[in-house]
Amino acid sequence: MQEAKALFQKLKIRSLLDLALLTPSSYSSSILSTELKEGEVQTFEAVVGEVKTSNGKLYVVFDLPNLSRELSSIFFRVTPYHYNLFIVGSHHYIQGRVSSFRGELQMSQPKSLKRVGEIIPKYSTPIKEGLVKELIEYYITEENLYAEGLDSREVSVLMKLHYPKNREDIEEIDEDALKFIEAFNHIKKLKGKRYDFPAMESLNGNIERFISNLPFSLTHEQKYVIDEVKRDLNQKEKATKRLIIGDVGSGKTMIILASAMIAYPQKSILMAPTSLLAMQIYEEAKKFLPKTMKIALVKQSKSQGDYTTADFIIGTHAILYKDDMPQVPLIMVDEQHRFGTKQRASLEQMMANSDKKPHFLQFSATPIPRTQAMMESELIDVSLITSTPFDKDITTEVIGKEDFGRLLADIETEIAQNHQVLIVYPLVEESTNIPYQSIDEGRGFWEKRYQNVFVTHGKDKNKEEVLIEFREKGDILLATTVVEVGISLPRLTIIVIVGAERLGLATLHQLRGRVGRLGLKSWCYLFTNDKDNGRLHAFTKTMSGFAIAKLDLRFRKSGDILDGTVQSGLQFKWLSLADDEHIVKVAKERVKNL
Repeated sequence: MQEAKALFQKLKIRSLLDLALLTPSSYSSSILSTELKEGEVQTFEAVVGEVKTSNGKLYVVFDLPNLSRELSSIFFRVTPYHYNLFIVGSHHYIQGRVSSFRGELQMSQPKSLKRVGEIIPKYSTPIKEGLVKELIEYYITEENLYAEGLDSREVSVLMKLHYPKNREDIEEIDEDALKFIEAFNHIKKLKGKRYDFPAMESLNGNIERFISNLPFSLTHEQKYVIDEVKRDLNQKEKATKRLIIGDVGSGKTMIILASAMIAYPQKSILMAPTSLLAMQIYEEAKKFLPKTMKIALVKQSKSQGDYTTADFIIGTHAILYKDDMPQVPLIMVDEQHRFGTKQRASLEQMMANSDKKPHFLQFSATPIPRTQAMMESELIDVSLITSTPFDKDITTEVIGKEDFGRLLADIETEIAQNHQVLIVYPLVEESTNIPYQSIDEGRGFWEKRYQNVFVTHGKDKNKEEVLIEFREKGDILLATTVVEVGISLPRLTIIVIVGAERLGLATLHQLRGRVGRLGLKSWCYLFTNDKDNGRLHAFTKTMSGFAIAKLDLRFRKSGDILDGTVQSGLQFKWLSLADDEHIVKVAKERVKNL
C-alpha cells in the first residue's frame, strides 16, 4: 500500500504488531438471533405480514419463521424507499433494537440487511475507519504474524479479534496472550532502538584499596552493582550504557566514587542537576577517594580545583559550556531524569571520538517496577539497588487539622533534642484554587512561635545558600518540593507534607527520604483534608520505593519510554507492569531467541 507509511505515522504505529494490537473498539453483528431479547440489537429472518400507515408513521408486522411468531415494527422517519421495500409478502433480514411497548416486544426503525452471518469490527482511530480496515486486511495475516515470532495461540487470538467468525471469538478473549503480545512487541522495539559503539578506552583501575579503606561496609547490592560496572568498563568493543536505579538512601554515591576509581588513572566526569548535589558529591569524593586523585568542582559560579588537569570532574550543566573540558572515557549523570535528553546526549557527544564513545553511567533515585526495569534493559542496561546501608526508622502517618496540636508537641520535642523539621507547602503564594495555606500565609505563625525558621522555594535565587545555612543552624525549614532532591540534612527527623494527596507517590517517597538519613527515629506526616484517602494510607504501609512504584502505577497513568520519558513508566491496554513480571520474563526470553 503506497500511502501506508503516512497512515502509520498518523496512527503512531512503528511495527506490524502495533497494528495488530490496534484491536476493535466494538463490533456489529449480523448473525441471526435465536430468541428475542429486550434491549439488544438483534437480527432476524422476516416476512412482511401486514402494513399500515397512521399520522405519517409506517407500521409493519413481520412474521419470524425461525421463531414461529410475529414482531411489530414502527418507522418514524418514513420515505418512499420504505413503502417500496416493505410490501406484504416480501422477504427480509431485519436488524434493530428490540424494546417493550405496553408489554409487547417490538423493533423501531429496523434496517433491511443484504448479508447476514457476519461480525464486523469497528475501529476508533484518528483516520477514517475504511482506511484502518484496509491496513488490517492487507497486513494482518496469519503468515505475517507467524513471521513476527508469535506462536499459534497468539496468532489465533489476534485473528479472532480482527476477523471474528462467531460471538465466542470476541466474548472469550485470551487476555494473557494479549498481555504477552504487548510485552513481546515492546521489547522487540526497544531492542531495535539500541545501538552499540566501540568504547574510547578499556578501564580497569584497582578499587580494592578504596573499598577496604571505607569506614563502613558496602551492602551486598552495592558490591554487586560495582562488579557489573567493572565488567562494563573493562570492555573496549562496546561502550556501556547503564542506568543504576537506587532507592532513597541506598548509597548510590559510593557506586559513583567506585566507578571513578575503576576509571583512574584515566579521567571521569560526573554531571549533577544542582550545585548543592554537585557540592555534596564533591565533599564525599574529597573525603573517601585517595589523596593522590585530583578532584575538581565545576559550577556556574565559583569552581574549585583545576578541571583541565583533574582526574575526577564533578559539576552541574556548566560542564557543557566549558570549551577546554578534557575528553574523558567515562561520563556519569546523577538524577538523570532531571536533565533533558539533549543535555545528556550533548555531554556524550562532547566526549565522543570519531565513531568511539565514552562509557556512560546514569543514576536515578526514582524507583521503577522490576517489570519495567526488565523491559528497559533491552534499550539500556539496568541495575537496581533496593536495599539501604542501614534500616530507616520512619513512622508515616496521615493527619488532618484536628491533629495539629499533637503535631506541634512532636515538633517541639524534636527541636529540644537539636533535631530539625521540614514543612513542605504546596505553593508559595495564596491561591483560591488550592484549599491549603501557602508559605506566605503560613510563615508568620512559625516565625512568631519558633526561632531559627528558614524559608525557601523554587523561585528563590538564594535557595542553595538558605539550605546550607539551615543545615548548620536551623530548626524549622519552610519550603516547596524544591527539597525533593537536594542537600543532605542529617539532623532532620520530621517532615510535614501539606496537601499530600496532591502529589504523586514517587514524589512523596523522595520527600520522605529527606528524614532519618543517619538512622535517627523520624516521622513523615501527610497533612490532608482527605484523611480517608486510600492512596495515602497505602503509602504509609511501605518504605520500599520499588513497592511504591508499583502502587503509583495502579493509581495513575504512565508515559512512554520510546518517547524518552523513561521515569514515567509505560502505558499498555492489557499488560500490567505492577502484576505481570512473569509474562515479561517469558517475552524477553522469546525475543532473545529470535
